[in-house]
Amino acid sequence: MMPLTMVNAGEENIIKRVGGKEETRRFLENLGFVTGGKVTVVSKIGGNMIVNVKDSRVAIGKDMANKIMV
Repeated sequence: MMPLTMVNAGEENIIKRVGGKEETRRFLENLGFVTGGKVTVVSKIGGNMIVNVKDSRVAIGKDMANKIMV
């Protein structure tokens, strides 16, 4: 298990755990980051990431990406 920030662009991964405070987890779940869901990194720019999750592209910061374990 590793944080989303360690994943290479183009690889599809399964979300194993979403960490952080309750409100952070709820925010990420509302964006589609749920345990068992698929996530693909589209690009990384200066630590920030664009990912595909649930047929949507979402931009997240490095701090949020570190809370998503794949």
